[in-house]
Amino acid sequence: MQICRRVGDIRTAVAGFRAGGARVGLVPTMGALHAGHMALVAEARGICDRVVVTIFVNPTQFGAGADLAAYPRREAQDIAMLEGAGVDAVFIPEVGDIYPEGDETVVETTRLARLFHGAVRPGHFRGVATVVTKLLNITAPDHAFFGEKDYQQLAVIRRMARDLFLPVAVHGVPTLRDADGLALSSRNIRLAPADRAAAPVLNRALDLAEAAARSGATVEDMLAVIRAAVARETRARLRGCDAVWADSFTPATGPVTRRLGLMISAEFGAADDPVLLIDQREITPQGG
Repeated sequence: MQICRRVGDIRTAVAGFRAGGARVGLVPTMGALHAGHMALVAEARGICDRVVVTIFVNPTQFGAGADLAAYPRREAQDIAMLEGAGVDAVFIPEVGDIYPEGDETVVETTRLARLFHGAVRPGHFRGVATVVTKLLNITAPDHAFFGEKDYQQLAVIRRMARDLFLPVAVHGVPTLRDADGLALSSRNIRLAPADRAAAPVLNRALDLAEAAARSGATVEDMLAVIRAAVARETRARLRGCDAVWADSFTPATGPVTRRLGLMISAEFGAADDPVLLIDQREITPQGG
């Protein structure tokens, strides 16, 4: 596996792959890798001839507070995992390589970036869209792979790629979960034991909402079920609870007549240094 730390190095590596006619897949990550990331790599390996992974903790998608400094970094362990998974090259740049001095260009999906989770974390999706555009331009993959757990992020990236005519196929990969239902996330390792035990409430709330949908509940009923379930867990502080029509990513109301996306976010831990977790569920209408 090639370990590349400069833009020129990863471009040379990808050019070498392409010289042999290879299809290149990209898995962007912020490191602290887990089985969910490895599922993205496996999906890329199944579609592409060569797989590139990026490890970059992107400062522009973090808000105020200590979350950026506290984000876990485990480079040696990450590299070992990627080597074991048969990754062909990993790109590990410094902040100055991605945002050189004088950098002033941003990419933003103006409607999607300000809705739902974007309202909870202003500027977050502008940072995501900007860094993903940079990484796609640097590595020039044929395919790029992202987790479905970050439901709105995936919608943002798909819309960005479409609007900017980026020559890449964007793939969503299903969420992996621990045995108790908690969606895998690099942030999970920051949870205190009691908060880790409480965190599966997000998945349980979505289970209850899906069960309500099968009984004919409206979108409003489902959101009420989610809020009530999270409220019963005293260690969780609900930040967002939203429903969208999956085909348009517009607010959903009334009966579930087409594919519905549910998105929730909640904080755990100290109020001055919280761990924000997200989860999602797509629900199809009965008989759909």
